[in-house]
Amino acid sequence: MSRNGQLDELPDFPFPATPGGPPGVEVTDLPGLTARIRRLGVEPDAPVPVRLAFHLLVTVRSGRLPCSVDTTDCVVESGSWLWVRPGQLLRLRPTADRAGPRNSGGGPSPAPAATNATVVLFQASFLNEVTVDGARLDRRAWRLPLSPAPGAAEPVERTLELLEGQYHRPRDLPLEVHVEVVRHLLSVLVLRLSHLPGGHRKQAAGDETFRRFRAAVESNFAHSHQVQDYAVMLGYSVRSLTRASNAAVGRSAKALIDDRLVLEAKRLLVHTRLPAYAIADRLGFPGTTVFTRFFRHRTAETPTGFRRRARAEPTGTD
Repeated sequence: MSRNGQLDELPDFPFPATPGGPPGVEVTDLPGLTARIRRLGVEPDAPVPVRLAFHLLVTVRSGRLPCSVDTTDCVVESGSWLWVRPGQLLRLRPTADRAGPRNSGGGPSPAPAATNATVVLFQASFLNEVTVDGARLDRRAWRLPLSPAPGAAEPVERTLELLEGQYHRPRDLPLEVHVEVVRHLLSVLVLRLSHLPGGHRKQAAGDETFRRFRAAVESNFAHSHQVQDYAVMLGYSVRSLTRASNAAVGRSAKALIDDRLVLEAKRLLVHTRLPAYAIADRLGFPGTTVFTRFFRHRTAETPTGFRRRARAEPTGTD
C-alpha cells in the first residue's frame, strides 16, 4: 500500500466462517463488521475499499454511518438501510466530527453519539430459489441508502428483530429447526427490503434470459466484450439477448456489457494505483489506446482525467 492508501490489488472480503452458526448467514453489529475488515489487513477508516463476496445489509439504529459503495459516497442515517451486493466495493468512512469540528460560537461541538447498527451478512445460496428470484438478488440496490417510508419501515424492523433474536438463541430449538427459522426470517427480510414502495421493477418478458445473460457478463466481462460471444455461450441469438436486456433494464445487451466494463474501470482507477495500461490489460483491451478511446467515448473523459477528478472530489461518481 502506498502512503495515500492506493493499492495494486483490491482486498477481497470472503464470507467469514461462523462456527456453530447457520452456514451462510451472520448477524452482528458495526464493531463486529470492522473487526472482520481488520482481519483482512485493512483498517476500516483507511481509504481502502474491500470487495465483498456476499450480500451485506446494514441498518443504523442511532447515529450515522458514512461510507462508499463502489465510487459513490453516501451516509446511512438512523432508520435507513445499506444493501451492498457481491462484487461491489465497500469502504467505511470516518465522520467529519472526528476531526474536531467547531460550533458557531467558536467552541468545540459536542461529540457525536456512537453509531449503533445491526449488520447482516449472507450468501444467496443460503436462501431458496423462490426468494433469490423474488428479491432480485442478482441486481444492485436501486438507491443508496434505502429509506423505508413509515408504513413500510415497521414490518421490516419487526422482521429484523425476530431474525436477530432467533440468530443469537441457537439453543432454543433443535439445530436443523433453528437453521430453517433463520432462513425463513432472512427470506422475509430481503423480500420486504427488495419490494419497498417505488423500488420494485415489474417482471419483464424474457427475464430468465436476462438473468442468465447478466450472470454471464459478470463472470466474463473482462474477456468477452461482444454480444455475439454471449449468444454463443448461452445458446441464444443476439436479438434475443438484446430484447431481454431492453425489457429488463431499458438498456441494450451491448450497453450492459460496456456499463460493466466502465464500472470496473472506475473502481480500479479510483481505488488502485494501477496505470492505465495495466487496467486495459486486466479488462481485456488490446492496448491503452483502445481502452482510452472506449472509456472516453462512454464517459466523456480520459481514464487519467477521471482518476484525477474522482480523487480530488469529496463525492464519488457512479
